[in-house]
Amino acid sequence: MTAPRAWRKSSYSGDGDGDNCVELVPTPTHTAVRDSKAPARATLTFPAPAFATFLEALKSTSLR
Repeated sequence: MTAPRAWRKSSYSGDGDGDNCVELVPTPTHTAVRDSKAPARATLTFPAPAFATFLEALKSTSLR
């Protein structure tokens, strides 16, 4: 995977603790994730289908 170009933060990252979150960038085949407090450190990369499944699990869990 090539270096991501357009990192984005969660829409939940507001004022105050808004820097304490993860950033991600999706591509057609993978999603890269990094710590917004330390963007130069390691980046995790997941296959797009696995990351989509992960997000769906988070959504269903947070509604309980």
